Amino acid sequence: MNIWVDADACPKVIRDTLIRAAERTGIDCTFVANHAIPLPQRQNIHRLQVQSGFDVADNEIVQRCESGDLIITADIPLAAEVLAKGAHALNPRGELYTKETIGARLNMRDFMDTLRSSGIQTGGPAGLSQTDRREFANQLDRFLAKAKR
Repeated sequence: MNIWVDADACPKVIRDTLIRAAERTGIDCTFVANHAIPLPQRQNIHRLQVQSGFDVADNEIVQRCESGDLIITADIPLAAEVLAKGAHALNPRGELYTKETIGARLNMRDFMDTLRSSGIQTGGPAGLSQTDRREFANQLDRFLAKAKR
């Protein structure tokens, strides 16, 4: 099992949590982004810098991930693609996407996109709260504990 991180928009606090988890468990963790990301020098922590462009990092993750891998992303279409490959997807707020819930999430995303396209101000997501950070860390720990079994 590997952890793949959609790192272009990954909050630093989530990146730090992932680094600590990788150090603790020894699981390979790869941060995929179109810009340089500061990471500690560890054998199991990797950076993969891709070219700039729409969905370039997402496409690289989809191409490289395998069944059973964990992908960290807030990108709902990316989550849907990796779920279809048999991988798992967790967002930075601690929500584990599933095959049962991803369709509704995609529909809501498309609906909100339609609203924004028509000029309606929908606002962006709220900032990452302490509760979100804690939920992410807890969900990650639960997932990694199950994966070790």
